[in-house]
Amino acid sequence: MAYGFWRERREMDGDYDYIVVGAGTAGCILANRLSENPKNRVLLLEAGGRDNWIWFHIPVGYLFAIGNPRSDWMFRTEPEEGLNGRALAYPRGKVIGGSSAINAMIAMRGQAADYDDWARSGLSGWQWSDVLPRFRELEDHFLGESDHHGAGGGFRVEAPRLSWPVLDAVREAAAEMGVRGIDDFNTGDNEGSGYFHVNQKRGRRWSSARGFLKPALNRPNLRLETGILADRLLIENGRAAGVRYIHDGVARTAMARGEVVLSAGSIGSVQILQRSGIGPAEWLSQAGIETALHLPGVGRNLQDHLQQRAIYKVSGVRTLNETYHSLWRRGWMGVDYALRRRGPLTMAPSQLGIFMRSDPARERANIQFHVQPLSLDKFGEPLHRFPAITVSACNLRPTSRGTIRLQSADPRQPPVIAPHYLSTPDDRRVAADAIRATRRLMAQPALSRYRPDEYLPGASVGDDEGSLAKAAGDIGTTIFHPVGTAKMGRADDPFSVVDERLRLRGIGGLRVIDASIMPTITSGNTNTPTAMIAMKGAAMMIEDAQK
Repeated sequence: MAYGFWRERREMDGDYDYIVVGAGTAGCILANRLSENPKNRVLLLEAGGRDNWIWFHIPVGYLFAIGNPRSDWMFRTEPEEGLNGRALAYPRGKVIGGSSAINAMIAMRGQAADYDDWARSGLSGWQWSDVLPRFRELEDHFLGESDHHGAGGGFRVEAPRLSWPVLDAVREAAAEMGVRGIDDFNTGDNEGSGYFHVNQKRGRRWSSARGFLKPALNRPNLRLETGILADRLLIENGRAAGVRYIHDGVARTAMARGEVVLSAGSIGSVQILQRSGIGPAEWLSQAGIETALHLPGVGRNLQDHLQQRAIYKVSGVRTLNETYHSLWRRGWMGVDYALRRRGPLTMAPSQLGIFMRSDPARERANIQFHVQPLSLDKFGEPLHRFPAITVSACNLRPTSRGTIRLQSADPRQPPVIAPHYLSTPDDRRVAADAIRATRRLMAQPALSRYRPDEYLPGASVGDDEGSLAKAAGDIGTTIFHPVGTAKMGRADDPFSVVDERLRLRGIGGLRVIDASIMPTITSGNTNTPTAMIAMKGAAMMIEDAQK
C-alpha cells in the first residue's frame, strides 16, 4: 500500500491500547515496537507533516531544513546573559522522524560512565551494561555483529562516503597534541579522534521514520495522524485516559485503554504536560492553567551542548566553500551524487570528531570538537567565499541548567526557552579552556602548510579567562541537544518527573519516553541515546503489560 494514501484507505476508530504523542526519533521506534503485537491498537500523533521533501533525504539537506518553517519549529531562546544578550535559534524537527530528519546524522552513544552515573544516582537498570544490549538491538551497523554493535536493526549506521585532506591534517594535529586516533567512538570510551559514523544508507539520510515507522505502516493495528497539535492530556480518576488535540482547527479527542506516551521531545512533551496542569504550580498559575498535579521538575533541568564555533581561514587546500560558490563544481557534485551516491551531498554537518580533556585534572574526555571543511555565519546563510574550516568545541557535561515554560495555555504559542548557558563558573572555565585547546590544535605542525588564520573569535581576543569567557559568549551557539526537562529520578528527588521505568510520578497510565527524561546529558550527540531510551522504554511497556 503506497505511503501517503494508507490513511484514506482504512480507518481505525474507538479506543486505543496505546497513544504515542510525537513521531520523532523516539515515537517512531515506540510505534514500531508496540504495534508488533497485532492485538495492540496503536495511535501515533504527529504535529508535523510527511517527509515528502527531497531535502529530508539528501544528507546535506540540513542546510535547507534548519531554519525553514516547513521542517523546523523555529523556536528561539530568550536573550541569554551568558551569551552577552544574544538569543539563539533553537531548531527542532517538524516532520515524521522529528529531529532525526534534520539533524547531523552522527551516530554517537556517549560514554559508558554517563550511564553508570545514572545508575549510581539510584536509577536501576540504566548502567552501561544494561543499555548496551538496547544500543546493539537498535543498529544495523556497517561493522557487523560484534560485542559492541548489532546488525539487522532499524537504525542503519555507515562510514562517511567522502574525505577531505584538510580534515586528515587536523586529525594529524590532534595526534601531535597527544590525542590518539580511534576508529569507533561507540565502545564506551570516546576519547580520541576519528571520523564520525553516520545514520545513512548508501548516501541517503536514515531517519527514525525511515528505519522504524515506514516499515510498520502497513500494519492494520497502527494508525498515524499528521498535522495534529496535541493540546493536553485527559485525566480521569488520577489516570491518563486520552489526549485532546487540534486538527484543521477542530478540537478532537482520542482515548486510551492502556497507556499514553509523550514522545514529543524535551520541548514538546513539557508543553503538553504543563498545558495539562502538570508542572510547577506557580508557573501554571502564571500561564492561566489550573494545577492538576504540582510536579516541580517539569520544565526544569534543561541541559544542552553549547559549541564555540571557531573559524579558521586556510590556504592551499580545498574546502566546501569554494565548491559552493562554483556553478560547475556544484553541478558535478549533483552528478556525482546521482550516479554514485557519493561526494559532498552525502556530508553530515561535521565529519571529524575529537574528544579530549579541557585540562589534565578531568577524569575523562569533557570536550568534543566537531570539525567541518566549511564555514558560514549561521545555518540558512551562504557559505563564506574564502576557503575555511570550522572547529567547534563543546562542553560535554555542562553544569548550567535552564528552563522551558509556557507563555499561555494557547497551544499555538511557542514556549519560553531559557537554557542559561555559561551561568556557572565551571562552564565558563571549560569554555575558555576549549578555545585555548582549539588554538593549540590549529597551531600544530601538521597544519602549518595550510597557514590557518583565526577568523573567529579572532586573534585580537586575549588568552586571559575574562576575554575568553566573553568570546565564548560571542561565538557560542547550540548544537541542538536539549535534554532533561522531564527528569528521570528517584522518588526522594523533588525534581524527578518520571521513575526508572519512565512512568510519570503521580498519574497512572502515562509515560514520558524521549530525551527529556535524561537526568544528565550524555557525552556526545544525543539522537542515538534518545533512540536507545525508546527501545528500552518500549520493552518496559511490553513487559509491564504482561504482568
